[in-house]
Amino acid sequence: MISFNVPPYTGREKEYVGAAIDSHKISGDGEFTKKCSAWIEEKTGTARALLTTSCTHATEMAALLAKTGPGDEIIMPSFTFVSTADAFVLRGATAVFVDIRPDTMNMDEKLIEDAITDKTKAIVPVHYAGVACEMDTIMDIAKRHDLMVIEDAAQGVMSTYKGRSLGTIGDFGCFSFHETKNFSMGEGGALLIKDERYTEDAEIIREKGTNRSKFFRGQIDKYTWVDAGSSYLPSDINAAYLYAQLEMADQITKERMDRWKAYYELLAPLRDEGRIELPHVPEECVHNAHMFYIKAKDLEERTELIKHLKSCGIEAVFHYIPLHIAPAGKKYGRFAGTDRYTTSESERLVRLPMYYGLTEDETEFVCSSIRAFYR
Repeated sequence: MISFNVPPYTGREKEYVGAAIDSHKISGDGEFTKKCSAWIEEKTGTARALLTTSCTHATEMAALLAKTGPGDEIIMPSFTFVSTADAFVLRGATAVFVDIRPDTMNMDEKLIEDAITDKTKAIVPVHYAGVACEMDTIMDIAKRHDLMVIEDAAQGVMSTYKGRSLGTIGDFGCFSFHETKNFSMGEGGALLIKDERYTEDAEIIREKGTNRSKFFRGQIDKYTWVDAGSSYLPSDINAAYLYAQLEMADQITKERMDRWKAYYELLAPLRDEGRIELPHVPEECVHNAHMFYIKAKDLEERTELIKHLKSCGIEAVFHYIPLHIAPAGKKYGRFAGTDRYTTSESERLVRLPMYYGLTEDETEFVCSSIRAFYR
């Protein structure tokens, strides 16, 4: 069986986890947590990066920092994971869903302005498959309407837009280090902060509403509860696992990119015949090979293709059920405009196996199995 995903492993994870245990500092903000945060800051250029227990929690922190509350509206795509919306509806806000572009599966930037009302608080672009949204347009809209931009860059670590790292362009960026991502700590994420003036508030929120971070830096002689917050700090054991991969981030990305390019080249003939569609990466975007997907003709064909691949010992999956047609989406959100592409395109998409360690032979076998299906 060729699995859809195998969590990344480089070989030094056990060594680093052992070092974290031996240090007797296995709670948050230990040596490896600091190393991971420093790596993110250096690699992306963000003013500050705070490791979190998940990308969901990074997005919740961003929602709190944006002062999201009842009556606010947050613009986002419907084709995304539930966490994008959850972070804001937990604060009492309404998710306002905008249709996607069929080429990148990202939110259509041309439709955002029509969705803005006097209740709009923020725009949340989701960089699907590690391919950037059209951020210059989105940032211009946000500036003209005095809105915050919170990037859901869960899939975008090591991806760029016009040379700028995803997660660093908006006011806040949110990374994921879940086991399905390019770099993993099992469950984990990071909040990227563009403006240093938010750092102290972010540290307080992350440390259960206390100024404990300042205490550990020796800036105050005791710490206390100063604001509302929660426990968003991951264990240093998790950070140790992650750091073993961040050290090899360039190699991991290169190997994933090699597999991505192989998929593209081997499946291009089927695209040229009009049988499938392949991913589109705009010229200004550099992606991270987070995933490789194809689009079948329709839902029925996709179902049969996935069934066929399973019979060949290949685990392929579809992705999100659009949020606006889900029970909670109907309760906590609304769709702005017309669902021209979100549902129809999501029903065609098939994700192929993609992970660090996937071999050339396995990639070729997946492609030959797809070709056999269409023959």
